[in-house]
Amino acid sequence: MSTLVIRPEWLFDGSPIPDPLGYGERAVQWLRKNRHPKNPAPGHPFQLAPWQERIIRAIFGPRNPDGTRIIKKVVIQLGRGSRKTALAAAIVLLCAFGPEAVPGGLIQSAAMHRKQARELFEEVALIISQDKRYNGKAKIRDYKSQIQNSKTRTRYEAISSEGMGHHGSTPNVVIADELHAWTTEKHRELWRVLSSAADKTSNSLTVVLTTAGRGQETLGYKEVAAAKRIQLGQITDPHTLPIIFECPADVDWRDEAIWHQMLPGLADGYPSLQALRERRIKAEYSVIEREVLQQLYLGVWQNQSSSPFVAMEAFDRCGSIPVDFNALKGRPCFIGVDLAQVNDLGAVVAAWPTDDGGYIIRPWFFAPADAIAEKSRTEGVNYSEWEKAGYVTATPGATIDFDFIEERIREICKEHDVRQIAFDPWRAQKLQQNLMADNFPVVDFRQGFISMSPACDVTEKAILDGKFYHAANPVLRWNFDNVAVVRDAAGNRKFDKSKSRDKIDGAVAALMAVRCAAIYQDNRSTYNNPDNGGVFIF
Repeated sequence: MSTLVIRPEWLFDGSPIPDPLGYGERAVQWLRKNRHPKNPAPGHPFQLAPWQERIIRAIFGPRNPDGTRIIKKVVIQLGRGSRKTALAAAIVLLCAFGPEAVPGGLIQSAAMHRKQARELFEEVALIISQDKRYNGKAKIRDYKSQIQNSKTRTRYEAISSEGMGHHGSTPNVVIADELHAWTTEKHRELWRVLSSAADKTSNSLTVVLTTAGRGQETLGYKEVAAAKRIQLGQITDPHTLPIIFECPADVDWRDEAIWHQMLPGLADGYPSLQALRERRIKAEYSVIEREVLQQLYLGVWQNQSSSPFVAMEAFDRCGSIPVDFNALKGRPCFIGVDLAQVNDLGAVVAAWPTDDGGYIIRPWFFAPADAIAEKSRTEGVNYSEWEKAGYVTATPGATIDFDFIEERIREICKEHDVRQIAFDPWRAQKLQQNLMADNFPVVDFRQGFISMSPACDVTEKAILDGKFYHAANPVLRWNFDNVAVVRDAAGNRKFDKSKSRDKIDGAVAALMAVRCAAIYQDNRSTYNNPDNGGVFIF
């Protein structure tokens, strides 16, 4: 059994949970008096498993001397089928009709689209509509996805990013459902609205519910990553309750003991053990089924790409090694350039061979200033933050000004001993001609299998050997995480932009630069080949 799995052991060890005022016990006892129509047991009792009850106690038990809750935020990453919706319904009921209700309060559950948002609403509405004790107390406005406590005027409503114009209120409880799927700027804006609104009240509660997702540039990943650090004791935040179930990428997904660690309801039949066993059989021959099992049930965050170039864990290890770019002056340097469409992301990447057989990598990215906000909104990646941090250069206007890219290349050549500047020749003729007119060492680097497969091989080896020193540039990481690899009949590889999940320009430019540097290291550089007019064709 893997010792690297992450889970909150306090849910199962019976350790005491602070409850100085008895509010945690009060919440549990109140919930037990409710009924749930889906429970086939006599009387249809509303039942929470012991580990779920401990979550309720941990949220509502610990209190400040004035009676306000200590816990203000809960982040739960848990596999599919673990009844997260039932747990969320318990919190809604407690805060709308139970002892945690605030007169005139507002509880909002939010999801990426209306259908997802309605799932929790339907669960709460079903419980209320089938329990006579709510008659005359609860008013269900189905068409508005709202339920109101007619006595306290407390209101619960389900919302989504599709109705952003209605999100100007101030909730005291926010439940964000399946945050891993909140991948666009519209979702980010919804999160900003909800989280900033929760800050307006002194005793607010924010609950994040999610399974694992894809990529590290998403809102969900960043929230889970921060919560995981709290759970592991790496940072201290007494107001956040992290409940993270996560496996490493190399987990033995066939091991049922791991399943039981990651899915605490499995022994009680949720999710179905038989269904997981059937999925395991399919996962033996289907990569897609394997990723579903790992991501949605075992808490393994996946690469952004579904056919990745390398494991991003290996890529990230290379970024942990400090790089002194100022010490590179005078050393042989090789540049790869991938020019974007005029309204897209362009990349210049420099590679310096190192004495240990590796490469120091430094990228520069360019995007049109007028498009950065729109790209952040539509592509779900925050270009604006990257621009502020200096990782992306905004060129004036609505299209990339290639003069900026040319000027950057010239500046690099002034500062370093640049031996080759490799271009994907598509769209690059004018820029190449300008540089060649001043005797810069320009080369064409074709994007077919013959040229790109050796570049893939040498770059992959450098990454796996821990010798691809990229200084943890986040845009470059995102590009590599997006890469989809395709093969020809002979097994040669190349990056495929059309099949990649998102932008890969920096990764393509890096491959070209590293390939040039590798040829130099092997003492086989032929960029002055007289047979092609001084331009070496890869």
